[in-house]
Amino acid sequence: MTNFVDPDRTQFEAFKDLDRDHPIEMLNLVKFRDAAEYPAGHKLVDAGLTGAQAYGKYGSETAPIIARLGASILWRGVFQTTLIGPQNENWDSVFIARYPTAHAFLEMVTDPVYQMAVVHRQAAVETSRLIRCAPTGGGEVFG
Repeated sequence: MTNFVDPDRTQFEAFKDLDRDHPIEMLNLVKFRDAAEYPAGHKLVDAGLTGAQAYGKYGSETAPIIARLGASILWRGVFQTTLIGPQNENWDSVFIARYPTAHAFLEMVTDPVYQMAVVHRQAAVETSRLIRCAPTGGGEVFG
């Protein structure tokens, strides 16, 4: 499995090139490491945290920023199985985060407190998918 933890420059530029003045919803698919891997010298490097525990720290430290920006978790679910797609991918955390605008998302990721907290995400995550979507109206049928 290829590990995807942080966006590469090309992906981040493509994200920034899209319209920023409307709400966005970010589909998050996250697979945790069994044991968190903090960088050498970090105070938690020898704490023995699991990936899930480190991700919990990421969540609690970023929650005030997310609230200040008007973002929220729109939906959260428990992964069960993949019906269509790679059978070797499974996810420990599946959720959709809603941001009032892409500007708010960019403000979050550039916030100094967020940038300090992201070390927990990096320590926690084995691989992930972060997919930007523009919300549309619901409906009774597909299509």
